[in-house]
Amino acid sequence: MKALVYHGPGKRSWENVPDPDLIDTTDAIVRVDAVTICGTDLHILGGDVPEVTEGRILGHEAVGTIVEAGAAVTGVHIGDRVLISCISSCARCAYCRAGRYGQCLGGGGWILGHLIDGTQAEYVRVPFADTSTYKLPEAVSDEAALLLADILPTSYEVGVLNGAVRPGDSVAVVGTGPIGLAAIATAKLLSPSQIIAIDKAPARLQAAKDFGADLTLEPGDACAEQVIAATDALGADVVIEAVGTPATFELCTRLVRPGGHVANVGVHGAPATLHLESLWIKDVTITTGLVDTSSTPTLLRMLAAGQFDAGAFITHRFGLDEMREAYDVFSRPADTGALKVALLRH
Repeated sequence: MKALVYHGPGKRSWENVPDPDLIDTTDAIVRVDAVTICGTDLHILGGDVPEVTEGRILGHEAVGTIVEAGAAVTGVHIGDRVLISCISSCARCAYCRAGRYGQCLGGGGWILGHLIDGTQAEYVRVPFADTSTYKLPEAVSDEAALLLADILPTSYEVGVLNGAVRPGDSVAVVGTGPIGLAAIATAKLLSPSQIIAIDKAPARLQAAKDFGADLTLEPGDACAEQVIAATDALGADVVIEAVGTPATFELCTRLVRPGGHVANVGVHGAPATLHLESLWIKDVTITTGLVDTSSTPTLLRMLAAGQFDAGAFITHRFGLDEMREAYDVFSRPADTGALKVALLRH
């Protein structure tokens, strides 16, 4: 089969590799029908995730059809159309039993495209298939379901829920790429009084408006003063960091009001300064996190009921064998306007 293989920082190749085989009785082999590229894949290619070794097939978001299942798999069957979660769950360890699947101790967590071969391929082995895939209703398209593999549950859980967004809150989102836009979309489910979107790219600020932001700003010298002025001279109740750079994290800590929350979602590859000299007195809560995908069933029900349009995130479509072109477009959003790309089996 063909797959997108990582060959060290800055190096990737769409090449022939062996088909995956069942290893454990809880595995399934899934034919990939739709797959996407994540900002985390770009972080891997940038050398920010050293645990990813040369030769790894990338990708952790896909929709597909089960073509083979281990003897212990009972919840899904050959021929089922499923969402492949970015997080795998053993369902038995202390963390999984508490619904914190991202911290799985039994061989799960974020492993696809990270510690084992991932989804940017024609076929993928999915461990713990019963608890790491979701059978899709007919009403949900492959494209829409792709957004539930990672970015919507990530933004909702690590951004909105960890940030403790409540009705009437002011929410600032720093970075309006796919994760930031998903944070805007899912924050709106909790009826904040206003959402402020901050990004340096005009096209992404326009996208933020389209997704429901009330105010858009650029991250210049006046940004903090503008946010404070727009929030009763206090700062935002919740600030969501959706980029993953020292500058954006430090900006978030300047935008939050006393007693507020900073929810870090971005993947960081370099240290950031924590300015405790100004934060110690402000009763600020800072959270980090890896998505657990515990919200995926809820979001899937909402998607099937038409309560939000996940397909609106898809701006570019490619064939599965056009992986090189898709990466090129996705990696240059300022030039291409790309939010999320969908690669579809012909």
